[in-house]
Amino acid sequence: MTEHQHQHHRFERGTDGPKVIVAGIDGSESSMRAAAYAAGLARRQNAVLTLVYVQPVMATGAAMGAPVADATGEVAEGLVNEIRSSAERLKDIWNVRWEFHTFRGDPYNGLVSAADELKADAVVVGASESAGHRFVGSVAVRLVKAGRWPVTVVP
Repeated sequence: MTEHQHQHHRFERGTDGPKVIVAGIDGSESSMRAAAYAAGLARRQNAVLTLVYVQPVMATGAAMGAPVADATGEVAEGLVNEIRSSAERLKDIWNVRWEFHTFRGDPYNGLVSAADELKADAVVVGASESAGHRFVGSVAVRLVKAGRWPVTVVP
């Protein structure tokens, strides 16, 4: 038996590829493209797609007279309804296991908490659509620099 044949029959523990893929969504076009990309990845890898919305926390407790928690809760509810509707339409084609979670905080720290708590094997986010991020650094760049998970940035 050659070395190559011997290696071919070797047993390996664990799995190939990610089992939990976290996709950050906020309702923007780029985040929804990231969710669609992550859904395809999850389907091909037989992984769980975990969609995460980070509810912003404002120090003032209210914005423009509307309570922040109510406004961000409505955004989360709208995202869940949109995702459920899409999942129902595509269930026979995609057949993806998915979950939706909300975390509170700024987008970067919220996604870090989500990825840690949900034991993410990979993180998928949309590219920033804000010009100001050239100076401060986008969430995607900060996640990549954290170096804790493979990060895919979808344009």
